[in-house]
Amino acid sequence: MKTQSRLEVGELEYLIKNFYFSIEQSPHFTSSIRIVDLLDGEKCASYLDELTMVLQSPSRMITASQFAKRYAFLTLAPGLYAMTIYNKGLDLSIENSLLESSATLKKSWSARLCAPDLQVNEPAAGKRDEWRDETIRNLFAGHLAKLWRSISEAADIPMAILWENTAVRLYSLYEKRMGEGSDLQENKRIQEDFKYLISTAPGTLFGETDNPMARYYYPACTISSAVQPVRMRKTCCFYYKVSPDEGYCSNCPKVKHL
Repeated sequence: MKTQSRLEVGELEYLIKNFYFSIEQSPHFTSSIRIVDLLDGEKCASYLDELTMVLQSPSRMITASQFAKRYAFLTLAPGLYAMTIYNKGLDLSIENSLLESSATLKKSWSARLCAPDLQVNEPAAGKRDEWRDETIRNLFAGHLAKLWRSISEAADIPMAILWENTAVRLYSLYEKRMGEGSDLQENKRIQEDFKYLISTAPGTLFGETDNPMARYYYPACTISSAVQPVRMRKTCCFYYKVSPDEGYCSNCPKVKHL
């Protein structure tokens, strides 16, 4: 199903530069936490409370939503980009993931994902579909689903919000970051992987009964407040509660769009 591989220098550099990813810890960040520790209810609640003070968020629930948006990007971007563009799987297991972060100015929080013992694999000949399932399962069911359940319990936040925060990041990654692809083969993988993730991939790969990436995907629509068509959210992420200008997202379901 898979064979051992490695990231080329240029591939790793791209992930580091564009997706706040690293394989080495940095002294420039003031704090670091093993993601597996957040599966402990008390540690998860304590971490969210600390972040609540940093963000000056009004509640642990709202903090959890902002955290999920950021963490979903930090995890999905390198993991799925490598899967689709490089045709390589990264060991971003929850046990091999550290979150490094620092707070600089008021409501300014920077973070990156570090995988200090990174292992890389690629599909064996003729086995890409099975390999892709394993890669997706490890990233979602084995990592994000476990973390979201812990956060949902600690912050009393609906799983629907955490999963839509995740889905929004996935859509943006495939529709904007990957684009058309550099050649026909790469473009084919982008289209096939994206379609699979948002339609036919079984819910078990995501640690859920139904596919949560399919649940929030529907055509974008044109609204007066945005230049480009937007895909309206079904749940609110509560960004306006921590935004410096108290502004709403362009696709916020709380705002009436004409």
